[in-house]
Amino acid sequence: MFIRQDPFDELDRFNQQVLRNLGGSQSRTLMAMDAWRDDDEVVLEFDLPGVAPDAIDLTVERDTITVQASRGRGEGGGDTYLVAERPRGEFRRQVILGDTVDLERMQARYDHGVLTVRVPARKDGKPRRVNVASGRSGDQAPIEASASEQSPPASGDAGGGREPVPPTPGA
Repeated sequence: MFIRQDPFDELDRFNQQVLRNLGGSQSRTLMAMDAWRDDDEVVLEFDLPGVAPDAIDLTVERDTITVQASRGRGEGGGDTYLVAERPRGEFRRQVILGDTVDLERMQARYDHGVLTVRVPARKDGKPRRVNVASGRSGDQAPIEASASEQSPPASGDAGGGREPVPPTPGA
């Protein structure tokens, strides 16, 4: 269900930290994120202090959420900085949530430098109990299972879109 990330994001963050350390500033992640499951939803929080709300771009494509933001020079920076440790420029983070969440009902809020994204879990994506019958009548043992998404068979197609298996000769 949750969370695969673009492997190059980590490499980019590592490179930026190394370059900052060479310049003598402290290392930090440019867009720190916390993520957790809360009851029937997934909650993501991204730290974006000093970013104007209109400089945040949140997009969804299939099962991937992309957060992009930009931060320019602060007010009163003057021509020459004495200390410049706050990261500036374009920031981007992608999170792949999978198909157990309802991205159509996703909500986002930006407050005090934190972008909070709430994504409800899909009802059909929740784990459910399935009773499994044994060879003897009346014996049933509950097991954990997740409902899998399969397309319903096309009208008049009992095989669910699969080619029919030809009969075995001589059978």
